[in-house]
Amino acid sequence: MKVQKKDIRALSKQELQDFFVAQGEKSFRGTQVYEWLWSKAAHNFAEMTNLSKTTRRMLEDNFVINHVRVDKMQRSKDGTIKNAVKLHDGLTVESVLIPTYSRTTACVSSQVGCSLDCKFCATARLKRMRNLNPDEIYDQVVAIDQESRLYNNIPLSNIVFMGMGEPLMNYKNVLKAIDKITSSEGLGMSPRRITVSTSGVPKMIKKLADDEVKFNLALSLHSAIDEVRSRIMPFNTTFPLADVKEALLYWHQKTKKRVTYEYIIWKDINDKKEDINALVKFCKLIPCKVNIIEYNPIDDGMFQQADERVTNAYQNALERNHITVTVRKSRGKDIDAACGQLANKSS
Repeated sequence: MKVQKKDIRALSKQELQDFFVAQGEKSFRGTQVYEWLWSKAAHNFAEMTNLSKTTRRMLEDNFVINHVRVDKMQRSKDGTIKNAVKLHDGLTVESVLIPTYSRTTACVSSQVGCSLDCKFCATARLKRMRNLNPDEIYDQVVAIDQESRLYNNIPLSNIVFMGMGEPLMNYKNVLKAIDKITSSEGLGMSPRRITVSTSGVPKMIKKLADDEVKFNLALSLHSAIDEVRSRIMPFNTTFPLADVKEALLYWHQKTKKRVTYEYIIWKDINDKKEDINALVKFCKLIPCKVNIIEYNPIDDGMFQQADERVTNAYQNALERNHITVTVRKSRGKDIDAACGQLANKSS
């Protein structure tokens, strides 16, 4: 009968050390393997050249490294790169490298498909197939870091969890991945350079605060009026804004950190004076900043970018109330790599 090999990256360093001791070897071999798996991101056991061939064969007999691979890479005319990332079971997710003159940012996925139902997002049209494992999230970051060094001559500087999926619906694995990314035994990135974006799951926002996370929090808001938000983000009926506000207050009281609100303005949806006033009021709840994001069509015509005058009205109202606001132009639209477009045309 064929023995089912274990995914070696599911083991902790201690478990790897214990495995080697059980095989009659020194525990430091487990430390060496752990270093190869994480800080050196080895794809296979043959790369582990400070281990004997016998030891590598023994690892091969017992374990697999379920490494992802970039199945297809597309480069935009603005320098943005989109990766179609093939997982070990044949499923695909997408991740994006966004370069600017001073930094490079990885936009990574946390689920195959998405748990939620935002009507303006291409990913939400895919049913959620499964959560990504911590190593699959980690591998996306490693691949983008390598591309950043190759094409931009600088290491990756920032990470946003704004790709496919709702990160807080894959809470445990996302936090394990971030722990590896920020560890000195992993990629050693600062948590201050990582932002996790949620569409608003109140219970899990509170859990982030209780777990004393050091990374940044962003909320995909798009309307501060329940009726409007429920129309474009139907799950808002389950997680209404009153509950989201309570969770954000709790977050700030525990962490003392401000939150970023992501906000798209659409014609005839949230482009009225009352929409602007509601956002200004919402922003006074806790210290925050607002990113107004350009809308990226997903080919159905239901949503249309609002007039630039409306964007200016939002910006002016927020600034009058001393609320930090940035209007962001999308990157990578020509390869469907912009916000909301992932999985739109990935085949």
